[in-house]
Amino acid sequence: MKIAHFDCFSGISGDMVLGAFLDLGVPLEEVGKALAQLPVDGYTISAKRVQRGGIAATQAVVEIEEQHHHRGFSEIHSLISNSDLPAVVKERSITCFRVLAEAEAAVHNVPVERIHFHEVGAVDAILDIVGAMWCCEYLGIGRFSVSEVVVGSGTVRAAHGELPVPAPATALLLRGIPITDGGRRGELTTPTGAAILRTLVSDFSPPWHIKVQQIGYGAGSRDEQGFSNCLRVFIGETSENLPLERDALVIIQTEIDDMAGEHFGYLQERLFATGVLDVAFVPIQMKKNRPGVSVQCLASPELANPVIEVLLRESTTFGVKVIPCDRYCLRREIHEISTSVGALRVKVGYWGDEVLKVAPEYDDCRRIAVEKNMPLSEVFAEANRSAMRWLEERWERGVPATE
Repeated sequence: MKIAHFDCFSGISGDMVLGAFLDLGVPLEEVGKALAQLPVDGYTISAKRVQRGGIAATQAVVEIEEQHHHRGFSEIHSLISNSDLPAVVKERSITCFRVLAEAEAAVHNVPVERIHFHEVGAVDAILDIVGAMWCCEYLGIGRFSVSEVVVGSGTVRAAHGELPVPAPATALLLRGIPITDGGRRGELTTPTGAAILRTLVSDFSPPWHIKVQQIGYGAGSRDEQGFSNCLRVFIGETSENLPLERDALVIIQTEIDDMAGEHFGYLQERLFATGVLDVAFVPIQMKKNRPGVSVQCLASPELANPVIEVLLRESTTFGVKVIPCDRYCLRREIHEISTSVGALRVKVGYWGDEVLKVAPEYDDCRRIAVEKNMPLSEVFAEANRSAMRWLEERWERGVPATE
């Protein structure tokens, strides 16, 4: 699978993303043809080779002939969705503007429908976002990752006045993504750049499993002596060829040998309340020949702090470990099927397009067992038989298992 890794050592913006893709060899002429499918005019787009702190980079330049009115999300959604761009380009572009609108709405405490973008809704940002999404499709990129994002510090002048860096909308968009000020003043990551990351990236970790094939540099507009103001994008192939879904998660773990057994049940309840994916209690042998329990929580990285607080407040431990990990899962779908004991849901797991396993949903089987006063094992057995008949009937009708 082809992967793009965004190395945001000097931040990220929409024009830097587009410039980096042009630097990777995406033809400007083809980008122009794609953007011409949008009902937007009064602009020119070009690219030029520049130096940023001694690094040769490509700067994408959008020039607007006249001042354009501000646009709301619904208008932007309409002009993109009604274009002839590829479906995935339209979907990603609209998603990018939607997350921007939601961030702005949250900052200003107004409905999304009332958000009219000042900078983001301008023609240059529309072209940056749609152009970047089109380049991703042109390059055939199937996965994205990002480094720690340098955001800068200080304040920035915007339409609403002087704002802190990162700007409030940018800060919301970067939730769950590792950031740093980079020791520099000024705005290095813009709302548009943050929205592109939020739209494309699910892996916020170093690109450990990538065989680098190309490297592109997209220049920012500021040219300061001794400052490499550019975005670096690595393109390569991953060594992961399994047809599985991959999630970048963390294991939050601690070992306890001095807590009463009845307290573990309450601890588990509090941990699940934070939104963790799983909690496991593993018997272990600890120092001084004491039996103990290893408490292991699987969660998304942004939940690490709440989980750590629960563990420290609700258990006797004095320390917690956070271990980055990758989780590989079968692609899953939930379907409701009819059985002789009633309707219930089954989980179908796929290896590529092959149905690898089917599992009845426990809660549905338990409900039926209680309602009909049946042994749970009998309900599960009937659910499995019905699920196999359901799959066989679909195959006989020629219905793909994924529909």
